[in-house]
Amino acid sequence: MSQIIIHVDMDAFYASVEMRDNPSLRGKPLIIGSLPHERGVVATCSYEARKYGVHSAMNIKEAYRLCPGGVYMHPNFDKYRAVSNQLHTIWNEYCSAAETIALDEAYLDVTDKAGSWDRACAFAREIKRRTRDEAGLTCSVGVAYSKTAAKTASEEKKPDGYFEIRTEADFVNLIIDRDVRVLYTVGAKTAERLNRSGIRTVRDIQERQEEVLRLLGKQVAWIVGQAFGRDDRKVVAWRPEEAKSISRELTFQEDVDDFALLRDVLALLAISVERRATGVGLYGEGVSLKITYADMKTITRSRLTPATRSAKAILEEAEALLEQVQRKPVRLIGVGLYHLTDEMYRQLRIDDLLRPGQPGGMQEELERLQRRYGLDFAGNLDKIFHGETLYRTVEYMRKHSQ
Repeated sequence: MSQIIIHVDMDAFYASVEMRDNPSLRGKPLIIGSLPHERGVVATCSYEARKYGVHSAMNIKEAYRLCPGGVYMHPNFDKYRAVSNQLHTIWNEYCSAAETIALDEAYLDVTDKAGSWDRACAFAREIKRRTRDEAGLTCSVGVAYSKTAAKTASEEKKPDGYFEIRTEADFVNLIIDRDVRVLYTVGAKTAERLNRSGIRTVRDIQERQEEVLRLLGKQVAWIVGQAFGRDDRKVVAWRPEEAKSISRELTFQEDVDDFALLRDVLALLAISVERRATGVGLYGEGVSLKITYADMKTITRSRLTPATRSAKAILEEAEALLEQVQRKPVRLIGVGLYHLTDEMYRQLRIDDLLRPGQPGGMQEELERLQRRYGLDFAGNLDKIFHGETLYRTVEYMRKHSQ
């Protein structure tokens, strides 16, 4: 028996969670992300907002221009993660392997557990029912012979959809006259290159495959294969150690030219990175600094280090990198660990053993921030590193540093 794969994709996940928890939001154009007067983008939005042309990653000012009567909210990622854990626990009961793509999306290999196509389809409908009954949310589900076809199927009847694609022939018949972007490996730039040569549909790719290979190179030959329905990729569970980096960044509501403040913000970001790295059991053999200036120019600086996830060590390296950059107004700052490893082979430093109750020997640093900005970390340290709370803390610091 060939593969049977289910692709599950929640419908407007963040917005749906908020509408579930606050029924007065239902039926309204809800936009999750930054607020209209802030810098930032749309994280997601309800289907009512999409009717106005609002979409994910859109600049929040443009979203407000299109939908001034919408309801705008900051995301609550801690709540979304908790709901996501509940959802993935349900979904994983039905498969032998689950490939988590995002908080709200996953591929499930049900080949062995289902044993037949009919049983797999029953699993898919059961997943939809349990997602609705146990989480109070809707999802769109596709059942297919491959990952590409399963994702296409889940998109076919959104929202709250269900669709099956049994064979390569069924897949090709469905998409043959659609835009090349229907193939999920064809992004905007690739589509533009194809379009310039008059290749606009999947049928064009099939009929002009040699030209496609000349345009894009043999390394993307599998795009041609997908146009014929070929995709034998397996569902592979994501492992934390496969991540390329662990980082945290923040955009200021007003540009910052106070580099002492930037250094203090790096301290909080370093602690946040330490917590994330500790959560997945990884260390980094390099520290990176990211800065976007007021003129939107983005730079990154990095340096190799002994393996670490200590907030103190991360901060020390980030500070040194900060000293090397041009001093002009900053819009965004971020710090991260890269060259990740699950092995720790350096000798522990004395600093790592001091004050074990605080992250990475940062007690003195936290006390200094408390004195300078009037912050209160006592009993609140865990809350500080939740997405919106960290953002508000940094904005408070920015206003009180002036």
